[in-house]
Amino acid sequence: MYTEMKAYQLVIAMLKKYDIKDLVLSAGSRNVPFVHSVEKDDFFNCYSVVDERSAGYFALGLSQEKNKPVLISCTASTASCNYYPPVAEAFYQNVPMIILTSDRNPHMLGQREDQMIDQVNMFDRHVKKSVNLPIINNKEDEKYCVRLLNEAFLELNHNGLTGTVHINVPMNSYNRTFNVKELPEINKITRVEINDKILWNEKIEKLNSFKKIMLICGQCSYVSDELKVSITEFFQNYNSAIIVDHMSNLDAEYGINTIMTFDENYINAEKFNELMPDLVISFGGQVFSGIKGHLRKNYTKFEHWSIYERGEVCDLFKGLTTIFECKPEFFFDQINKNATSLNDMKYYNDLLAYNSKAKIPQLPYSNVYAIKGVVESIPSNSILHLSINDSIRISNFFKLNSGIKTYSNIGTYGIDGCMSSFIGQSVASPDKQAYLIIGDLSFFYDMNSIKINSLGDNVHILLLNNSGAAEFYYNKTWIDKDSDRHTSARHNIKAEGWVRENGIEYISSRNKEEFDMNLERFISGKGPVLFEVFTEMSSDAKTVYDVYDHSRPISAKGEATKKLKSFVKEKTGQEKAKKILDILKNN
Repeated sequence: MYTEMKAYQLVIAMLKKYDIKDLVLSAGSRNVPFVHSVEKDDFFNCYSVVDERSAGYFALGLSQEKNKPVLISCTASTASCNYYPPVAEAFYQNVPMIILTSDRNPHMLGQREDQMIDQVNMFDRHVKKSVNLPIINNKEDEKYCVRLLNEAFLELNHNGLTGTVHINVPMNSYNRTFNVKELPEINKITRVEINDKILWNEKIEKLNSFKKIMLICGQCSYVSDELKVSITEFFQNYNSAIIVDHMSNLDAEYGINTIMTFDENYINAEKFNELMPDLVISFGGQVFSGIKGHLRKNYTKFEHWSIYERGEVCDLFKGLTTIFECKPEFFFDQINKNATSLNDMKYYNDLLAYNSKAKIPQLPYSNVYAIKGVVESIPSNSILHLSINDSIRISNFFKLNSGIKTYSNIGTYGIDGCMSSFIGQSVASPDKQAYLIIGDLSFFYDMNSIKINSLGDNVHILLLNNSGAAEFYYNKTWIDKDSDRHTSARHNIKAEGWVRENGIEYISSRNKEEFDMNLERFISGKGPVLFEVFTEMSSDAKTVYDVYDHSRPISAKGEATKKLKSFVKEKTGQEKAKKILDILKNN
């Protein structure tokens, strides 16, 4: 029987996944839940060494002679400090050991709690990895705990370099209950290193069994021609669909941009379930699409393979099963040369058919109207920089011309340096036309950047001035007029004076006619030029929702409700229909 403490259950389950049997246990109270659980389990070889310093050295020798990882476990406070000499020795000899320290509730640190010191990262530079497990109160905590355990266990042997890791386990209270019969099922993340031919062959063989492979291409500032060719070849060889956005910079013939159609305000759970992949393969940086949220809600329904040259655990969709520690070019080269079939195109066609149903309605004057006009007019082989949120979201509703390099500071999603980054990109490629789509708060935050002496005549800045942060109207965190003061930061500032003062051509619009009249000058004229488009936050947010509403898929229940409303209205008239539907809704 095992302890009720979930964190220790997960530690024990992970030890079994890694076939780590040898445990050196030192007497104490805080580690009793772990010790009593493992000493009753025939899977483990338990060794009792009371003195922690001696226990650490004993474990070091045990690990060296067996050539296997060994775990050491102790109670809290100075007991853990006594591990330091053998831990240092193990570090410099690259001995794979797991230091499992028990701890008290972190809320009590510094509160004169008995037997408590700060144990987080206490071995600092003398371990390869140190993790502090959460006190588990819900499924999210449990998922986080499993991820941290994977991060630690994977570092016991990384590219042949073995070493020691530290796992600290805080707990609310001393637990004496042992009534759990079975350990929880735990996800062991596998890391496939470049030279591990056995694992590569296993994964390649498994790849052929998947029917719905979703290849998600995150943000890439550079994509080699080799990678573009390899991804196309992968698509042709496997039952896959390629998900991209403008920041992927992939320009793939078969790429599908789902930023609009997988937004949580657009697709319903029923429809997403129909399009659910059985394998997700991801590479690159940030993924802006709402697909992240949908996959996270369904993480048990698919495998996730991450191509990450650093080999780190980046569990983007909460279902990570495999990390390929290599460049994407290497991954696709290995996979493609072992392909044994062709893409049956079914999954691709299903996704494409769904995505193609999204249509843009007739647009009112708004930031959506302005972005559409600019995005569809930017000439091929230009540079485009998108400041965060609305600029990214809306720009991806529309197709770019070929060869446009797209940037955005979504590594951190900060508004503070978008224009400075853009100017740096424009200076680096003076022979390319460079376009920035930026909101007013981002612009005014970074307004000094237009004084940079290197500003060239290839610079075109579209400033969307809707008098504040429309994002808060869009995400419905705007509540009332007070929100305009402290959240969306409503203002009446315009950029004209500052722009002209710095010798930049200034044009503006407040309606469709003015925008259409100035668009060609902005796109094709000699810069630097700034086009300030004045709109309104609330109507801009409404326009985005109107775009979603225009072609949003309706569930079977929603379709039935829509038909019922239409039928009742037709038979009884609008006034009576409203009363009847209100009665039905409240019963």
